[in-house]
Amino acid sequence: MKTLFVLAGGFGTRLRSLVADVPKPLAPVDDRPFIAHLITHWAKQGVTDFVFLLHYEAHQIELVLQQLADDPKFSDVHFRTVVENKPLGTGGAILNAIVDLEMKDSFLVVNADTWLGSGIEILSRSFPCSLAAVKVPNTQRYGSLSFKGAKINRFEEKANSSGAGYVNSGLYHLLPEIFNGFEGDAKFSLEEDVFPELVSRRKLSFVKLESSFIDIGIPEDYLKFCNWIELGRSHEL
Repeated sequence: MKTLFVLAGGFGTRLRSLVADVPKPLAPVDDRPFIAHLITHWAKQGVTDFVFLLHYEAHQIELVLQQLADDPKFSDVHFRTVVENKPLGTGGAILNAIVDLEMKDSFLVVNADTWLGSGIEILSRSFPCSLAAVKVPNTQRYGSLSFKGAKINRFEEKANSSGAGYVNSGLYHLLPEIFNGFEGDAKFSLEEDVFPELVSRRKLSFVKLESSFIDIGIPEDYLKFCNWIELGRSHEL
């Protein structure tokens, strides 16, 4: 299984009305931080090497990670953190970690505010660079994906997306070299600055998942996920 980079450095401003005292990955869900549910879920899918990319309230997240690391059920799991001195964006955060850890091999990337029912194992076996695409009833919130053969050929803007379709789930299998040419301390976006270049060169593949998917970044979906967990995952998410 590949190393899993977890993007967990954002400010989570859209969730502040409900969760004001902790960063978004630590939003409480059934008396546990959201990230604890994620880590348990990812570990069950075979991940043993985690790297958390942190900035906002990094110390709070590190305390929770230390508590999890001390739990016997995670005795075979390795937790590492890379803390940004300033906000670097999704692309800059990943490049910062690549440099800090001297990464040479491909790795997985996932968001710390998104639940994806499955996909880690299949994407780890995919040929990089690739992303996991998941079907949703309405693509308007996310923007949709357009495919041509085995490659992604366009990211549709949110304003141009509606109805059912495939969206970017936020789970990726990437190579360090796609960040060549970017400055090590520069702020840039994986989605806006790196992926369009890969698409233009037909270098970004995809894996379609049949999976539950939710981003807790807005109050409505955070409460929906809390309810799903509290009811024992007894219904569709």
